[in-house]
Amino acid sequence: MKKKIKLLAACAALAAASTAMAQNAATPAPQNVLQLTASGTVEVQQDMLSMTLVTTRDATDAATVQTQLKAALDAALAEAKKNAQAGQLDVRTGNFSLSPRYTKDGKINGWQGSTELVLEGRDFPRITQTAGRITTLSVGNVGFGLSREQRAKTETEAQNIAIDNFKQKANELAKGFGFVGYTLREVSVNANDNGPIRPRMMAVQAKSFSSADSAVPVEAGKTAVVVTVSGSVQLK
Repeated sequence: MKKKIKLLAACAALAAASTAMAQNAATPAPQNVLQLTASGTVEVQQDMLSMTLVTTRDATDAATVQTQLKAALDAALAEAKKNAQAGQLDVRTGNFSLSPRYTKDGKINGWQGSTELVLEGRDFPRITQTAGRITTLSVGNVGFGLSREQRAKTETEAQNIAIDNFKQKANELAKGFGFVGYTLREVSVNANDNGPIRPRMMAVQAKSFSSADSAVPVEAGKTAVVVTVSGSVQLK
């Protein structure tokens, strides 16, 4: 009985496979289908600033290092939060590390650690002046990028350009091959920013500023937002 059931199942599977093969054979391969890609690029001024302030401490025991780092970070946070404003100056802590220092013999002879505070937002003067008032941490690096709003706006502009380029290219190719036009079969849209936030190491230290209101000098550049439209069209 079991052998009979297995035989029936095998026959059913074979019949299903044969039907699928027959259907595939009956379906003609697509003719006069053209694959193409077009892109749109918009260059825009970077409107986001990210500044990372950092300090390091070194002592014979881990507790002392941790206490010193906490004190430096707490003081920096207190000063930074005075000027914090959502979107304009956002304040957050960065990396924190604590590790032993070893002798040549592999024995621990001290501890070292570091902590970071990140200031970021669209208000460059507010950020740089705040960084200048913080004396317990030094400027480690600076980076620029696009805000969410600016990125969305720029991507829409680049996308419209890419779509227009795609349609123009499809029309030109259709006519070049002797067809009167085309219909869209499938399409995909991808966007990327060629200039993400790029940190730059800064040699200036916060303690070297001549006054509490001195601003760290920064200058944003431009970035190119590129949207690519890829797909296939049916020539007609």
